[in-house]
Amino acid sequence: MDVQFSLPFTYDFDRALDRLSGDPVIAVNRESRSVRIPMKEGNVVTLLGKGTTCSPSFIVENAVDERQQEEIKSTFHFDRPLDGISAHFKGTDLEQLFREHEGTPLIKSFSLYGELMKSIIHQQLNLSFANTLLMRFVESYGDKIDGVWRYPSPERIASLDVTELRDKQFSTRKAEYVIGVSQAISEGRLDLEKFSGMEDAEVTAELITYRGVGPWTAQGFLMFGLGRPNLFPLADIGLQNALKRIWGLDRKPTKDEILAHFPDWSPYLSYAALYLWRSIE
Repeated sequence: MDVQFSLPFTYDFDRALDRLSGDPVIAVNRESRSVRIPMKEGNVVTLLGKGTTCSPSFIVENAVDERQQEEIKSTFHFDRPLDGISAHFKGTDLEQLFREHEGTPLIKSFSLYGELMKSIIHQQLNLSFANTLLMRFVESYGDKIDGVWRYPSPERIASLDVTELRDKQFSTRKAEYVIGVSQAISEGRLDLEKFSGMEDAEVTAELITYRGVGPWTAQGFLMFGLGRPNLFPLADIGLQNALKRIWGLDRKPTKDEILAHFPDWSPYLSYAALYLWRSIE
């Protein structure tokens, strides 16, 4: 079931693909301007970009029904215009940044469980090794369907022994975190799907009760798992470095200096963070 549609607002699909291509699990083809998405139902949907940034259009291929089409639109921010977000930052210290990256969407992860596992695996590691560890995890325990990797099930990871992940260069503590959170999900104690109907603070409060999930991981899950628009990880070094450059400082800004700008940036703190990350990637 294929469908073609256009968007009535600016949307930079090439910048979106650029960011997605940094995740080794995601099947991105920059030449064909496409991304292939593994769906919960087992099929793989292909999203093709056919228009321009100013006149964006897309084709969704191989969706099994209208519900999958709507899920793709929600995931890729097709259902919410970006123009008002850029307009919000006019007159702020980030105005030029939003001009340069206008139309860059906040794309949600294809898997809530995968997003949480990725965030835990990436903790306190440089990006290159974090991605290496992530792919070992996915290739060892996940599935490859029609050329696209799918994250393993929580039940599969819950059954592992810590030593098995240690053999793949996971630290003991990180292996315990990954297995422990997976056990909580597989046993029904942690329900990721219910979070879509909860407030940010409620989601964070529940997530951080699990070993290995701190505020930084919870915020990443809210932003990229659930697509929440108003979060800013203050402790993120990349964001601090981006602001240091934009503000012309000879040091990283303090927490209070960043917080002072929240009234101007809200309710789109997540986009401020996304665009700041893009400015240094």
